[in-house]
Amino acid sequence: MRIIKKPEERRNEILDAAETLFISKGYTQTTIIDILQAVNIAKGTFYHYFQSKEEVMNAVVMRFIAVGVNAAKRIAEDDSLDAHTKIFNIITAQGQDVGNKEQFIEELHQVHNVEMHQKSLVETILQLSPILTEVIEQGIREGVFHTPAPREVVEFLLVSSQFLLDQGIFQWTEEELQRKVEAFMYILECTLGAEKGSFSYIIERYCPNESN
Repeated sequence: MRIIKKPEERRNEILDAAETLFISKGYTQTTIIDILQAVNIAKGTFYHYFQSKEEVMNAVVMRFIAVGVNAAKRIAEDDSLDAHTKIFNIITAQGQDVGNKEQFIEELHQVHNVEMHQKSLVETILQLSPILTEVIEQGIREGVFHTPAPREVVEFLLVSSQFLLDQGIFQWTEEELQRKVEAFMYILECTLGAEKGSFSYIIERYCPNESN
């Protein structure tokens, strides 16, 4: 008997199966046939939702990004929090392992997935920038930040942190990573006009062993 499911439910079912296969077999080794068999659907059903395996991968990447972005939005919209607390909570939320996030990111780091990894970084920057800009503007009103270009500063900071501090791209030693994080904290203070040492909690995100 054919089972009828709601479009969004069926779409997520395909994404869930594809995500599991991308992690277990690798993106290159996974075929559309593998996905069809995992979900037990016909080829026509698959192509009703996606045009290619690459499009599926893109949707999985965007779903992971959406989790972090939505978490950041909730934090930014919390009127009970000051700007520094919001930034700390947003950074912490971005580092949380949701489902297979860590394994999936590891798969993105593989050479054959470089385009998808690049896209994930770009989309993260584009979607987080306006949220963090609002937080920085709140910090300006609170008197803890002093910068004439909050949006542009946020974009530069996100690009540097998302790329240079990505351990999947650069295999830094613990010592090298610590020096770069300390430099990043200094850049944060200077570009945002913040008090010296006010971003020390960044160490907890990138160098947890050094913060103990």
